[in-house]
Amino acid sequence: GGQYNRLYLGNTITPENRDQQTLYIPAHPSYIFPHHTLTQENRQGELIMNFSTLLLAYMAFKIAAVSAATLRRVLDFGDNPGNNQMLIYVPDRLAPNPAIIVALHGCLEPAVAYYLEVKDLPPASDKHGFIVIYPDSQNDFHCWDVSTDKSLTHNNGSDSLSIVNMVKYAISNYNADPSKVFATGSSSGAMMSQVLAAAYPDVFSAVSAYSGLPYGCLRGSPGSSPFTSDPACSKGEVRKSGAEWAAEVRSAWPGYNGSYPPVQVWHGTADHVLNPQNLQEEIKQWMTVFGVQLAEKQKNDPLDGYTRYIYGNGTQFESYLAEGVGHVVPTQVQETLRWFGLV
Repeated sequence: GGQYNRLYLGNTITPENRDQQTLYIPAHPSYIFPHHTLTQENRQGELIMNFSTLLLAYMAFKIAAVSAATLRRVLDFGDNPGNNQMLIYVPDRLAPNPAIIVALHGCLEPAVAYYLEVKDLPPASDKHGFIVIYPDSQNDFHCWDVSTDKSLTHNNGSDSLSIVNMVKYAISNYNADPSKVFATGSSSGAMMSQVLAAAYPDVFSAVSAYSGLPYGCLRGSPGSSPFTSDPACSKGEVRKSGAEWAAEVRSAWPGYNGSYPPVQVWHGTADHVLNPQNLQEEIKQWMTVFGVQLAEKQKNDPLDGYTRYIYGNGTQFESYLAEGVGHVVPTQVQETLRWFGLV
């Protein structure tokens, strides 16, 4: 009785074989983390309960599935120190010198599931003619590396450099505009979005991060997943001054004196996976980096119960607090595209 998306297998689709070549995947796979409290006793069980839905999508993808002709895997995009995979969505009507959005999934979630979850992004790509890259992490329960110096540092390797090389591939092969490269993501993907903003400000033009952590919060942690990371950060126990958080960002590229891409962050008040205190830490971090102060707040924007906080002149940093929303805040595609200057 629920809504489903079709995921087509690799063979040619005809009216006669259409049903045989189609797998039906839930249109709204549940997020990895439930919206109620995880405890040491139930966290692994709760995570695995939701993994079956994602595994179905992942298995379908591994059988050489593509969701329409324009979503495909790129086998060789260049140097790949993070051992990641690359999916790319190219609209049929590609804009001249198109923009690129890097869309980053969360933990335990393959890229194809994130493609299905953020269902308004491909139609927006079709409408506006931009490219969407869906990187796929293969490590640490599908989480992105946001804990090692390799990934946290400019041109030092691991996942962040692999993602940058995916961007370079798209720029080269589709004549994309290098001044219009953006990143968005949820949970672990939100963390990586901010890593990209800090470590590769020469590549990314703006980021939009949903339910993440400040850059550097997991630095030195044994891992980046719920099972391997130091829990202090996710609990909101890592608290620093704005100056300390800004120093973390600047450490991503020692000697860099240029500007940083505009940052937009979102968090829910009922997030029991990544404590909402982390939004306050993100705010301190980016307010200090950009040298801005809170200028205005708008209630019920863009939805009832959401509050938008505008800093400075509103062009460098903004945050959203979603009342009663758990993990994660659903991606508000139009607001993200507005932030990127694409609508």
